[in-house]
Amino acid sequence: MGSDDDAEGGRPAPEGGEVELDEPVRPAVTVVPELPREETLERSFDRIIEEGRPRLRRTWLDTVATGAVGGMEVAFGVLALLLVESRTGSQLLGGLAFSVGFIGLLLGHSELFTEGFLVPVTVVAGEARVRDLLRLWAGTLAGNLAGGCLMAYLIDVAFPSLSTTAVHVAAYYIREGITARTFVLSVLAGAAITLLTRMHQGTDSEVAKLVASVAIAWVLAGFRLFHSILDSILAFTALNTGRATFGWEDWLTWVGWVLFGNLTGGLLLTTLLRMVRARARLIDHRVAKGLPVPGVSTSGVASPGHTPAGHTPAGHGPTTPRPADH
Repeated sequence: MGSDDDAEGGRPAPEGGEVELDEPVRPAVTVVPELPREETLERSFDRIIEEGRPRLRRTWLDTVATGAVGGMEVAFGVLALLLVESRTGSQLLGGLAFSVGFIGLLLGHSELFTEGFLVPVTVVAGEARVRDLLRLWAGTLAGNLAGGCLMAYLIDVAFPSLSTTAVHVAAYYIREGITARTFVLSVLAGAAITLLTRMHQGTDSEVAKLVASVAIAWVLAGFRLFHSILDSILAFTALNTGRATFGWEDWLTWVGWVLFGNLTGGLLLTTLLRMVRARARLIDHRVAKGLPVPGVSTSGVASPGHTPAGHTPAGHGPTTPRPADH
C-alpha cells in the first residue's frame, strides 16, 4: 500500500522535505483525438505508473525486506482476528478486527505481494522491464511469507489460548482443497486487493484511504475469501501448534492454487480493464518512449513532447515555462 520510495515517486523532495505527488510527471498527449479520454481516470493512470517506477527499481534485498515488514504487519491483523473470533465466535467481527493489519500496511508504507498487480501497467507503458516486475513479485512474496511465518510463531508462543481457533480457521481454507469454488474465491480476493490499490491511488485523502483499507480487509477476512498471504499466516499459526489437521505439503499445494487465482483476479478483472479504459494515456506513454503501439496507426500521431493543436495533456491547462533547475 505504498512504500517510502513509493511516496517519493522517484523524484527528490523539494525544500522542507514535503513531496509533491498531486501532479505526476506526464508526457504530452500524442494520440489521435478521437480516442476517449477522462481527466480523472488519466490522472490516476499516471499515478500508477509514477508510483510503480521506484518499486521496480528496488534491489532484491530492499524488495524482500519490504515484503517481510508487510507480512509482519498483516500478522497483527491475524492476531486481532483470532482474538476477536475466539471471544465472539463471529467471523464477521473477526474480519473487521483484521483491518488492523491493513491499516498498518497503509501507514507503515510496506506492502503485500497481491498489491503489486497494478505494477504491470508501468512495464506495459515502457517504464520498466519484465524482469524488474518478476523480481518485485518474487521478492515481495518471499518476504511476506517469511515475515508472516516468524510472526505466526511468536503469536503461538505469546497466545497459546488462541491455538484452537487458529487450527479451526486455518483448516477451513486448506481443507477446501483445489476446487472451482476455491479458485473463484481466490479470484475475488485478487480483484478485491487490486481494487484497494486503485482506490488508494485515486485519492489524496488519508481518511478515504483508511476507510478503503478497513472495508476491503473486512471483505477479505470476514467473507472468507482466499488470500494467499493472509490465509498462509493463519496456516503457519495452526501448523506451529502441532495440532493442525493438515501438513506443510498440503499448504504448499494449496498456496500455489490460490496464488494462481489471486493473480487471475488482480490482473484480468482489474488491471487489464484499467489499461483498456485508459488506453489513450497508455499509448501516450509508449509513444513518448519511442515504443511501438500494436494495432494503432501512428499517422496523425504527434511526436513525443509535442502537443497537437487545440489539445493539452489531460488535467492540464495551457503550459507555462518552468524555471530552470539550479
